[in-house]
Parts: sequence; C-alpha cells; structure tokens
Amino acid sequence: MQAAVVPALGAPLEIRRVPVPEPGRGQVLVRMEASGLCHTDIHAANGDWPVKPAAPFIPGHEGVGTVEALGPGADMHLIGERVAIAWLGSACGACSYCLSGWETLCEKQQNSGYSVDGAYAEYAVADDRYVVSVPDGITPFDAAPLTCAGVTTYKALKVSGLRPAETAVIYGIGGLGHLALQYAKIFGGRAIAVDVDDEKLRLAAHLGADELIDARAEDAAAMVHKLGGADVAIALATSPRAFEQAYGSLRRGGRLVCVALPADDRMTVPIFDTVINGKSIIGSIVGTRQDLAEVFALHAAGRTEVVAEPRRLDQVNECFEAVLGGKVPARLVFEF
Repeated sequence: MQAAVVPALGAPLEIRRVPVPEPGRGQVLVRMEASGLCHTDIHAANGDWPVKPAAPFIPGHEGVGTVEALGPGADMHLIGERVAIAWLGSACGACSYCLSGWETLCEKQQNSGYSVDGAYAEYAVADDRYVVSVPDGITPFDAAPLTCAGVTTYKALKVSGLRPAETAVIYGIGGLGHLALQYAKIFGGRAIAVDVDDEKLRLAAHLGADELIDARAEDAAAMVHKLGGADVAIALATSPRAFEQAYGSLRRGGRLVCVALPADDRMTVPIFDTVINGKSIIGSIVGTRQDLAEVFALHAAGRTEVVAEPRRLDQVNECFEAVLGGKVPARLVFEF
C-alpha cells in the first residue's frame, strides 16, 4: 500500500510502498477513503511536544474508511461498515477515567498517528472498540475533519458550560474554529469570531458569527469588552499571545478553554484578576467516542457545515507548508 511516513522527526515525509498491515486480536483493517490534516500531525512529525513519537511512523487521526477485515475477537463492526479512526486509538477501559466518561484522560491510552500508526495510508489497523461508526448520509470527506476538528471543539464547548444567550468568543477561525463557531451557535450562544485573516473572517460571517474582530487592526480583548465581554473564550490559535488575549476577553465569571497546543507552551495569567473576578481556565483534549457519535449525529441532521479542500497524499509536504503558512481557509483532506 501507499503511505506517508515520517522517516525521522523534523524530516520531510516520504511516500513509501509498505505492506498492508494485518489486523491483530480485537482489531479491524480499514480501507481508507479520506484522512484529514490536523495541525497535530505537523507537531508529531516535527517532534514539537515533550512526549515524542518514535520514528518512523505513519501520522493521521482523522481517518475515515470501510472495514475490510476483522482480527480475532473483533465483533463490534461489520465488514463494509464505514468507521472513523480518531485520536483516541485505544484506552485501558478499566481506570477511573475510563469508567467515569473521561477515557481521553486514560494514562494508558494509545493515540492514532502518534504512538501507533495512523491514517495517512491506503489501509490502517485500529482497535475495534474505539473506531466510531459513521452514519449514512455523511460523506467520508466531511466525516474526516469531524473526527478531530469537530469532536475537539464540540467537547471544548461542552466543558465550557456555555448556556443559551451567553457570549462565546472564538480565537482562530480555521480548521477547528469554523466548527467551534457553529457549535457555539448550536448551544444557543452569541458568537464572536477573532482572526487575523480576511478570508477566515469572511468564513466566520458566512457561518453565522454575530460579531467579527480583526485582531490585526485592534486590540481583540478590548473590542470583546466593548461588546460586553465573553462568558466563554475558546483558544484555538497556536500562539501564547492569542491565549492571553482570549483570557483578557473574559467578563467576571468567564471561562477560558485552552485547546490549541503552541510549540511555545507558556502563557502569562494574572492571579489577582483570576481570583477576584472568579475566572476559570480549563484544558480540553479532544472528545470521547460518545462525543464523536454526537458530532456525527448533528452533521447528519444538517446542523453543521464542514469547510475543507481535497488533496492527494503525495502532496503531504506542501500541505504541511500551506497550513504552517496560514494559507488554508479551514481543513485539508487527503482522498484515497
């Protein structure tokens, strides 16, 4: 099969012919139809984070395809069924996190395209328990970005506690942000979009943003306060400065949800302001299998729009460059 392989951390990916993997016990073999490009894939390939993947490896955790074969003991999905391979490749299923609905915090989890090979390939093996069925009526092209960008931002809005008529400000309207904006509206919130790119601000307007803020032209936090301040700020831009601006947008009792993972992972937060004004800072990491099922259900019901552009797998390195250069309106999806 053809696969995009990280030969060494920081090196350009290589398109290689490698053997089709065999599904082991409790695994399924998935023939990939689409695989989204997430910024995390770039961080993985570059070894940007403290816990680094072991090269060589195949990235990708927004994989969608059909089950081609079942390993011994795999009985939760049928051959021919369309499934999604998400960031949570597997978890122990027995710890306090797994048992309390927080499987994404399991300390024994495996992550697709990071600790185990992922979906930048014509075939991938995955844990039968952790792939998620894709409902009829959702194309593989749409399902791929929903598998990470969708479920990650949906979970962020969930943990924010956004209530109807509250104000949510979204910092960064791109692959994640264009979906976060839509979920904020679905939750009944007033949505403010902040970005530094004209095309992304136009996209936010198209998707129903109530207010637009160009952070190049004005102090975004000050502008949010002129609009009444934010009850919830979702930080999706990969810049510590954007996180600080998001925090600065909060009104009393506001909640900052940190989602993006900048390579420079420090932000400055005033303790006095946090305490006196009752503000909260929340970390949100992807979502569970149930969260992804809900994301798919919303899309199948016509509640969300996925904005993405198709690419070929052999364009992977130029796609990485385009994402890093801010030249992608929302999501890129490799089609097989």
